[in-house]
Amino acid sequence: MGTELEQILDGIGPRLHTLRRDRGLTLEALAATTGISVSTLSRLESGKRRPTLDLLIPLARAHRVALDQLVAAPTTGDPRVHLTPLRKGNGSIVVPLTQYPGRVQVFKHVLAPREPMLVTHEGYEWLYVLAGELRLILGDQENTLHPGEVAEFDTREPHWFGPANTSTVEILHLYGPRGDQAVVRTKPSATSSAPATTAPPPSTTS
Repeated sequence: MGTELEQILDGIGPRLHTLRRDRGLTLEALAATTGISVSTLSRLESGKRRPTLDLLIPLARAHRVALDQLVAAPTTGDPRVHLTPLRKGNGSIVVPLTQYPGRVQVFKHVLAPREPMLVTHEGYEWLYVLAGELRLILGDQENTLHPGEVAEFDTREPHWFGPANTSTVEILHLYGPRGDQAVVRTKPSATSSAPATTAPPPSTTS
């Protein structure tokens, strides 16, 4: 086994120990969540047992981190992020910019015109308009956001957003679980009716 691979494997145990400690979890609690025995978890953290995918996958899920964060695989030398756009049947396009389950998710949306349909769900959403005009319905309020403007809101409130006219609108869309709020340090211009508010999900049905 090469020296570089040895170093990668040797670093997994301490990383697992740090994650568990930072989350205030006991070995017993983690074992109950993952189905991995306490003795196996202890041996993994101490480096006495080699990590395998069948052990790392449930641990990554339990800690809500990407698998590569546990492994800390070496970079390939290519700094580019290869994104895969998801095309929806209504003509909208979603580009996931992050892939970390349980954390704030970031998407780039190109939204095509469609009929409003208010929805509710757990979490917070944060919208930033890149191009076009965004129509935001939040409860009994309706606002129009222009490029550079932001909206932030609790998604338990009935809401919908989409193009304000017959053209598409391009936005950055952040969605976080309950309690995850973006910190907005700038506000829309005084002439705009859009509120400076919080975060959005990956669905184009919002």
